[in-house]
Amino acid sequence: MSSLVVMGQAGARRLATGTWRRFMKDGRCFTTSASHRNASSSPAANQKTPSYSYVVVGAGSAGCVLANRLTEDAQESVCLLEAGPKDKWLGSSRLSWKIHMPAALTYNLCDDKYNWFYHTLPQAHMDNRVLYWPRGRVWGGSSSLNAMVYIRGHAEDYNRWQREGAEGWDYEHCLPYFRKAQCHELGENRYRGGSGPLHVSRGKTNHPLHKAFIDAGQQAGYPFTDDMNGYQQEGVGWMDMTIYQGKRWSSASAYLRPALGRPNLKTEVHCMTTKILFDGNRAVGVEYVQNGEKKRVFADKEVILSGGAINSPQLLMLSGVGNAEELKALGIPVIQHLPGVGNNLQDHLELYVQQQCTQPITLYKAQKPFHMIKIGLEWLTLFTGYGATAHLESGGFIRSRPHVTHPDIQFHFLPSQVIDHGRVSSKIEAYQVHVGPMRSTSIGWMKLKSPNPMDHPILQPNYLSTDIDVWEFRECVKLSREIFAQSAFDPFRGPEVQPGLQVQSDADIDAFVRRKADSAYHPSCTCKMGSASDPTAVVDSSARVLGLERLRVVDASIMPSIVSGNLNAPTIMMAEKAADVIRGRPPLVDPGVPVYRPPTLETQR
Repeated sequence: MSSLVVMGQAGARRLATGTWRRFMKDGRCFTTSASHRNASSSPAANQKTPSYSYVVVGAGSAGCVLANRLTEDAQESVCLLEAGPKDKWLGSSRLSWKIHMPAALTYNLCDDKYNWFYHTLPQAHMDNRVLYWPRGRVWGGSSSLNAMVYIRGHAEDYNRWQREGAEGWDYEHCLPYFRKAQCHELGENRYRGGSGPLHVSRGKTNHPLHKAFIDAGQQAGYPFTDDMNGYQQEGVGWMDMTIYQGKRWSSASAYLRPALGRPNLKTEVHCMTTKILFDGNRAVGVEYVQNGEKKRVFADKEVILSGGAINSPQLLMLSGVGNAEELKALGIPVIQHLPGVGNNLQDHLELYVQQQCTQPITLYKAQKPFHMIKIGLEWLTLFTGYGATAHLESGGFIRSRPHVTHPDIQFHFLPSQVIDHGRVSSKIEAYQVHVGPMRSTSIGWMKLKSPNPMDHPILQPNYLSTDIDVWEFRECVKLSREIFAQSAFDPFRGPEVQPGLQVQSDADIDAFVRRKADSAYHPSCTCKMGSASDPTAVVDSSARVLGLERLRVVDASIMPSIVSGNLNAPTIMMAEKAADVIRGRPPLVDPGVPVYRPPTLETQR
């Protein structure tokens, strides 16, 4: 795609003062300058090097939003770098069905074609297991790999961010950006958006097991909520999904593809960004490797990292931004001592409580070769049927105990059995609930393994390292079993598959959790947003890296603490809000938004 770069005001000022020399070639703007030459010790720095207003590293959930919003200003230009490939082969959803067919989501968990394929250190409190962390490496990032569940978290998550030093990120200032992003099929109201680029829908299967789960939750004493992203998160109900017209609606579909025709957007794929280039404490560009060739691109205004909670802190550390002592030990020249980089790592753990089904109505038969072909052909021709949903159509949020102010346990219900991240076929007719605590107190870290950008970093989430986390998981199992024991499941309930009837004592449940809990794929918080006085903070409330100029981080890594729910919707919201900050626009705000409060905190439900 050709890219005609229009010079921004800052570039015009530099040209006027004679410090920049620019010329056009093949629709791109090439720049040489004193500061750019100083940013390199390589003779290549004196050669023709492309320059843009903004360089965005990572075409994931946040990067696609920024590419779209920043290029709405015709006088600005953006270069978007992605380590992986495009999300469509020859521009076709059908030819790229492993990404775009919602029901095919587990295929891309099996290899590293679109996936960074990370693994943690052995977890001391989980029988020394090494846990698998898939992360998207493709246009759309993890929104091209995830289960398409659209969950915002609770209003109190964002009010907590404000208290933690993220000024202007309370719920009243975040809700308008959730709305701005969203186009909900049920229409617009004070909580939902109706005209944004991100299409959100509800499930269409009307599966009897989803209805049984919602009924059973109410029989157990939990309220029904008609919108867990609206006024009332607490309760059981139907889940929102980022699926549109039977296809996955990733951030690439929602934001990037509509902007590809703009002359001020340049995209590059298969390029591994290896270093941020600095002139003193100013970020001036990045270095990357593409097809074995080392290349550079410069930013007139800002470099923005949107690589996610692993890649963004990794790139900062590779570039000399992080704990000075650790960087020196690896032989990396220190640009800025920021010990918070890579720390504060938070994630959600979950496990599956599984029940055998006495009726042949689960997805077990759908996973047999003949039925898979039939489902695939319907989707390929009509984008309908069982291939057009991820099947996580119902769920809920509850509180684990009295005096908890808002839900801290999440359920995703699935009318099927999942084994090993879906990489092993189900064995029987069964249904399950994915369940886990939302606000773990176990905090981890990540560090560089070496100064080689191709080496995966060391990931230490420290799962289940606190007593309260162990207790909450024990309650997750007990409360899930209680819901499955309700009369709504009487027509379907067979023997318990997992944990199994032999697992009854607290000690047995704790052992089961250690053996079977796994990541919900929500790593976050590794470039914490906070005040300059917070020694653990990495970026300020405008997402600017502390102590440096013209460098921001915009992705899930800047969350001060993890939200009570899935992370894709909050990450897109954060990018929408950050785009307004970068463009100098006044923040959107909706004061006095009402939020559900439990009638009493004296009881668990």
